[in-house]
Amino acid sequence: MKNLPKEKRDHLILIVLGTVACVVGIWYTLLAAQRKGMNKLAQQITEQRTKVDHAEQMVKSTIDLQQKQEVLQAKVSTIEKGMASGDMYSWIIQTINKFSAGRKVEIPQFSREVTADVGILPRFPYKSAVFTVRGTAFFHDFGKFIADFENTFPFVRVQNIEIEQNSGASSSGAASLGTSSAGAQEHPEKLTFKMEIVTLINPNSNY
Repeated sequence: MKNLPKEKRDHLILIVLGTVACVVGIWYTLLAAQRKGMNKLAQQITEQRTKVDHAEQMVKSTIDLQQKQEVLQAKVSTIEKGMASGDMYSWIIQTINKFSAGRKVEIPQFSREVTADVGILPRFPYKSAVFTVRGTAFFHDFGKFIADFENTFPFVRVQNIEIEQNSGASSSGAASLGTSSAGAQEHPEKLTFKMEIVTLINPNSNY
C-alpha cells in the first residue's frame, strides 16, 4: 500500500471507511430491530403471564366458592331435617315434649298449626307454621327455656308471649289455661304463659 500513489491510497482508505460505516450502520439497524422485537416479545410474555395468573386465581376462587357452597348446602340440609314436616300437630308436640324433658316447664296445650308464606325474601323456598301453646313455669325457668329453645332450633322463633301470675287471685285465668286453682294456690310464684311458636316447614315435606 506504501507503493500506491497518495491519491489511490486516500481513495482506498475512503472506500474502506465507507464500507466499515455501512457495515456498522447495517449492524446497528439490525440490532435495533432485534432489540425492539425482543422488547415486544418480552412485553407479550409478561401480558400472557399476567393473564395466566388471573386465570389461575379465578379457577382457585371458583373452587373455593364451590367448596364453601357444598359446606353451606350440607349445613342447610342438616337444618332442614329438623324442620316441621309430616303431621305438623304431632311434630310440635313431640318436639316440645322432647325438648322440655328434664326442664321445669310444663306445656300441656297445643293448637293446630296455621301455615303461611314467609315474606322475607322474594322466592323464599320455605313456608311457615304457627302454633299457639300454653303452659306454666317459674319466671327464670321460662326465660331459660325460651333462650335455649331458639338457640337449639335456628329455624324457630317465639312471638306474642303473654304471661300472667299464677296465683289464687288469678285462678280463673289459670283455669282457662287448663291449670287448676289448687295448683295455682300451691305455687303462687309460678307463671302461666301463652305464646306462638313459628317454625319453617321442610320444603321436601308432604304436609
